[in-house]
Amino acid sequence: MDPEIAALAGTAGTALVSLLTTEAWQSAREGLVAIWRRVRPERAETVSAELEATRDDLLSARDEGDQETAAELEADWQSRIRRLLRTHPEVADDLRALLVESAPQPPAPSGPIQHATASGHSRIYQAGRDMHLGQQ
Repeated sequence: MDPEIAALAGTAGTALVSLLTTEAWQSAREGLVAIWRRVRPERAETVSAELEATRDDLLSARDEGDQETAAELEADWQSRIRRLLRTHPEVADDLRALLVESAPQPPAPSGPIQHATASGHSRIYQAGRDMHLGQQ
């Protein structure tokens, strides 16, 4: 198998299982089911149900402090996605796009953001509050 496809399957399986416990889980599930529906429509509803079951298992394991179950679920989904990519490599770009769309966004900065560029003999003075230049 192409190493890039294997790496993508590994990343996708891990990310998918991680997303199942976040607010983005429904979007991630819908996106993955849509990919399956496109290339294996007869399996799409089963995959949706399996993702729901995986989420339930993961939430139960997390409540019990069981980290082994999460690793097993990641490995399971990595295998499923690897098999899908092996038979349908054309969905790799769709899977990559889904991972980017579903990735958690960093929190927005709480304060102002300042950018400045100096060239030549320029000087830049920036302050988040009062700035006094010159002699007093």
